[in-house]
Amino acid sequence: MEKLLGKTVFLDTAPIIYYIEGKQPIYESVLKSIFIENSKGNILFATSALTLLELLVQPLRVKRFDLVEKYKTILTTSSNLKIMDLDPETSLIAANLRADYNLKTPDAIQIASSIISGSDLFLTNDKQLSIVEEIEVLVLADETTMS
Repeated sequence: MEKLLGKTVFLDTAPIIYYIEGKQPIYESVLKSIFIENSKGNILFATSALTLLELLVQPLRVKRFDLVEKYKTILTTSSNLKIMDLDPETSLIAANLRADYNLKTPDAIQIASSIISGSDLFLTNDKQLSIVEEIEVLVLADETTMS
């Protein structure tokens, strides 16, 4: 946790789902600490417009409009969260990441967005993204990640 203080952390989709929906109780205390520090301004968050898209699909599919509103509100009104748009520069970086690491397009967009945002760290639970060297990738499942 200490390594995150004073940093900008780019949030991949999974950690947000885990925190908001509580779908992975194993990560609850770590994520709660991170989000509390964000609310105090000790950790800044960034994410992408793609994250909002990914967050909304399942709640829309199952008609959980309360969850749709919760995600929209959190991502669009949080003062310590910056949402990155997909623009030509991000697309170019994402294409290079896809070419270099054989990433899926959404993953490449997320990593490219984290780089463009100037984030210090990329928080995910996708171990495959650890191969990326352009930004430090923190994987929730790694015990050492949060120490």
